[in-house]
Amino acid sequence: MFTGIVEKTLPIVAATDGWNFRRLILPNDWPDVKLGESLAINGCCLTVAEITETGLNFDVIKETLEKTNLGQLVPGDTVNIERTLKLGDRIDGHFVQGHIDGVGVLSNRIDTADETRLSIQAPDHLAKYLTPKSSITVDGVSLTIAALHGGLFEVALIPTTLKLTTLATKKIGWRFNLEGDILTKTIVHHLEQLAHD
Repeated sequence: MFTGIVEKTLPIVAATDGWNFRRLILPNDWPDVKLGESLAINGCCLTVAEITETGLNFDVIKETLEKTNLGQLVPGDTVNIERTLKLGDRIDGHFVQGHIDGVGVLSNRIDTADETRLSIQAPDHLAKYLTPKSSITVDGVSLTIAALHGGLFEVALIPTTLKLTTLATKKIGWRFNLEGDILTKTIVHHLEQLAHD
């Protein structure tokens, strides 16, 4: 379980393709990361498959590559990183599972003196989970939906978010990993099940 509060950004050291998977290697920036531990990389929960002198190795399977933006990452690209919640941690952001619901495309960016506002087109199947003022995770960052127009939603980024995450570096057309709010998804699923009974 995560919160969508990015701890740091790190560059991809290497990306190599294996049989039906891709290995991503990140610098090991923590002295206590253990083999088998989960980290959220651009919001996607991945398991540490190996720890070497090069860094932390993650194996990304074909399904994950197809449903996230991890397959488009190349060495030198920077990603948002968050470690899992520990018992007793203060909960900021919102509850995030690290299970990507879909990929949304950055369609517009407006910069003002007060904020940077991104417009993101969500895939059709994710639109039903979008609600004004509800939470959404964008490349692992917990954000609030500031405006909604069907499947197109806007998020407002404060200077701190721009400084501490990769969101400020993304160009029009970037494919963001999106995870809808777990409470909204649960309610919608329950209502859909009731409608089918």
